[in-house]
Amino acid sequence: MNKIEKALMHGLFVHLHHNIDKAIDFGKFKKLNDRVNKMFPGLMVVGPDANDDAGVVKIPGTNTSIVLKLESHCSPCVATPYDSAATGAGGAIRDVVAMGGKPLAVLDFIGTRPLESKVLVGACGLKGDGKTCTCGKCKTMTSADRVNLMIDGVHDMCDVLGVGIAGGGFSTSFSDIVPALVASVVGVLVTDKPLTKPAKNIGDKIILIGETGNDGNDTAFRAGFADEMRPAKALFGEEKITMDGVLAAFATGKINACSDLGAAGIGAATCESARYGGLGAKVDLSVVPLNAEASDNTPEATLINETQARFLLQVNPGDVDKVLAAIRSKKAKATIIGEITNDDKVVFTYGGKTIASIPNKPSAKVLAELKK
Repeated sequence: MNKIEKALMHGLFVHLHHNIDKAIDFGKFKKLNDRVNKMFPGLMVVGPDANDDAGVVKIPGTNTSIVLKLESHCSPCVATPYDSAATGAGGAIRDVVAMGGKPLAVLDFIGTRPLESKVLVGACGLKGDGKTCTCGKCKTMTSADRVNLMIDGVHDMCDVLGVGIAGGGFSTSFSDIVPALVASVVGVLVTDKPLTKPAKNIGDKIILIGETGNDGNDTAFRAGFADEMRPAKALFGEEKITMDGVLAAFATGKINACSDLGAAGIGAATCESARYGGLGAKVDLSVVPLNAEASDNTPEATLINETQARFLLQVNPGDVDKVLAAIRSKKAKATIIGEITNDDKVVFTYGGKTIASIPNKPSAKVLAELKK
């Protein structure tokens, strides 16, 4: 197990971001939903027990299904309140799209210290007392000024993507150095059925939409592959182009699975899809398109960076050309980076060399090592 394998497997099998079911009893929710389904047959199409990108609910008495997602982006707002609020909303919107939905509206909640309180904005805000800058780059402002930056971030992302803001909540009773930023998105399902995360077919091609950057390198930084932590940047124009490209792909009716690229990027999205589908995958990182800021990316950074405005689609080989044409008609970047296999692991290569091999079911010994 090399360093990148350990970092990615820790995220996949230990870190709570990808293992919420270890902290929350989803079985309890399923029992509740089963009872509600007796009152409204077919209501819960995709519930929390599926551990997918978003939930899907069918409106009783109609053929319409809505897609729902709630996501928090709290601690990142300490360092970059504008970008992190924007990427929080953008990430929740992408999750709705990943299920086959067209996003319609956002509800957002912001919680903060009293508006007149002074807050430190920058990386040092999460260190020590949260009031002292040691890097020389942080700014001190009022809580009200930070709130305005967060509001602008959510607003500007929704504005670019054509998504309304239906309401939300606001509180100044928070005492922690970390503010609250929660975005909830509702959309309407535009595909025939939800595009659930599990891989479906051996041989399906994996198409990446969007470009990978050197930002959103939290996992790479913690694993020792980067000297400086660079939070994910809000990519407004790219988000719009990418979303339009994905929706155009949906219109072909040829998409078998779809994933938003969030935490741990290409690595996590591919591995989760393969594992949940009981299949494997192989990915060639050397063909992943990089943006102008990532020309010196290492293969490891390309594997796990969390650059925004990206999706992975899975498509039958015979449908690839049609899907690529649809995506590119919206000026979006689309690249075949791998395929689904009948293996029980995901193998990531670069220039013919294996960078990481991630098993669907790590051994007890490996899991114990990851928890150290």
